[in-house]
Amino acid sequence: MGRADLHIHSLASDGVSSVADILEHAQNKASLDVIAITDHERVDAAHAARAMAEARGMRLQVIVGEEVTTRGGHVVALFINDRIRPWGSLKSTVARIHEQGGLAIIAHPLVPYPLCASGRSIRRLLDTPDPIFHPDAIEAFNPTTAGLRWGARAPEFVRQTGVAAVGASDAHRAEHVGFALTTFEGTTADDLRRAILERNTGWEGSTHEWKTQFSTFRRQMGKNALAVRDEVRGKLLRDGTGRDLGYPGGRRRPARLDEPGIRIERAHE
Repeated sequence: MGRADLHIHSLASDGVSSVADILEHAQNKASLDVIAITDHERVDAAHAARAMAEARGMRLQVIVGEEVTTRGGHVVALFINDRIRPWGSLKSTVARIHEQGGLAIIAHPLVPYPLCASGRSIRRLLDTPDPIFHPDAIEAFNPTTAGLRWGARAPEFVRQTGVAAVGASDAHRAEHVGFALTTFEGTTADDLRRAILERNTGWEGSTHEWKTQFSTFRRQMGKNALAVRDEVRGKLLRDGTGRDLGYPGGRRRPARLDEPGIRIERAHE
C-alpha cells in the first residue's frame, strides 16, 4: 500500500521547516511515497518542492496543494496549479478547486471553530445536485483535532457520508510529516488521485501530545520574529530581499524559485 501525507505546511506560511527538510524527512524518515505541500493561501513553496524533488531524482512525488480559508472552514486543495483565493464560501471554493481539475478535501471537520467545517455544512454540499460542489474527501484523522471529542467523531461521520476518508498530519515542522497519513493502492500521485475518486483510501496515525503543539507554537513565534526582522531589513536596504520562504530563491522579492541553483546542486551530489 502507498503512503501519503496530504496536509503539510512550510516556512512559506505558518510552518517552521524548509522545503528541503520536509522532503528529506518525508522520504528518508517517514518512508512516504507522496506528499502535498498545502501552505495557507499560497502555492509557491509547493511548486518549489515538486521541482526540487524531481531535480534531485527523489522517489518521493510532490502534489501542489493549498489550504484555503473559506467562510465555512478550511479546505485543502490538491492537484492544482494556481492559487485559490481565500474567503469565498465553502461551496464556491470547492467548485473553484474542481474547475482547476483539482480535488477538494475538507480539513479537520466538526470542531466548533470558525476554521473547521461543520457537519451540517458538509452534508449540505453533498446534498447539492451538481457534483462540482461535492468535496472529494474528508480528513477522518488530523492529529491537531483528533484528541478533541469532536475530532474523535470524524471517522464515523466520514463513513456515513460515503466520501473518501483520508488521514493527514497537518504538520508544521518536518519531524511531524507522516505522523498521520493516507494509505492507498499503488505508489504514485496518480494512484492516490484514483483511490480518492474511487473512495478506496485508508488512514492511520496518532494524536499529538499537547506539549508538542506548544513547542511548535514557540518555534512559530521565533520564526515570525525573524521574518519581521528580515522584511524590515530588506525594505530599509532596498536590496530586493525579505523573509525566508524556505526554498532556493525564497528570499528574493518577488520570490522566485532558483531552478538553475537546484540543477547545480543536483550535479554536485
